[in-house]
Amino acid sequence: MATLTGKVAVVSGASKGIGAAIAEELAADGAKVIVNYSSSGEQAEQLVAKIKSAGGAAKAVKADLSKPGEARKLIDASVKEFGRLDILVNNAGVYDFVPLAQISDEHFDRIFGLNVKGLLFATQAAANAFGDSGGSVINISSVAAQAAIPNSAVYSATKAAIDSFTRTLAAELGPKQVRVNSVLPGPVETEGTHAMAGFDQFVSNIVPQTPLGRVGQPRDIATVVSFLASEQAGWITGQVIPVAGGLR
Repeated sequence: MATLTGKVAVVSGASKGIGAAIAEELAADGAKVIVNYSSSGEQAEQLVAKIKSAGGAAKAVKADLSKPGEARKLIDASVKEFGRLDILVNNAGVYDFVPLAQISDEHFDRIFGLNVKGLLFATQAAANAFGDSGGSVINISSVAAQAAIPNSAVYSATKAAIDSFTRTLAAELGPKQVRVNSVLPGPVETEGTHAMAGFDQFVSNIVPQTPLGRVGQPRDIATVVSFLASEQAGWITGQVIPVAGGLR
């Protein structure tokens, strides 16, 4: 088990799904956690209550990370509430698969605005807030960054950009003892994926291509993130790590 006692983490987009599982796992491993949300305030508060009932420390903070000013306020809230920042998990994101003929300016700007711009400015603010001992940034990317998935041109491009940021910022921030890594989930069963049209058909198609023979669960991602945030991963940076049951 990763040991994060004394650490403070911000998890963006943490009110549900993978983000909620990450926040809960980090708290279980000893970190104090800022649970970020943009619209699902009730779910974020429920998660905070769950973490506290298990003996952890957490606070819900509303911020729309597609707006650089709010990304900075989120990081400031961590320092104000818990006195420091050690871990940033860039999980907030949006996905919307459409064919090339239907891609619009609005579609492009909405997905790049949160998935890429939001991640960049949250990381910028975190890098300024980390102390002399450095910190850990974990970006939640996707196997879509490495796969050719029809109708996902914009979404897949944002995830490829995230992986590029990961490698570049790991090199840039390494001298400050800041580690930057990407985790690339494969198909994961969440509230959001269940709401997708044709999810059951998607699962029946994808599971036979997955060596471990199942769809992922949020905690499959969360445990890897907690490890990367810990000192056990102190020699790991600039890595792009698929967590997808062997799916390629």
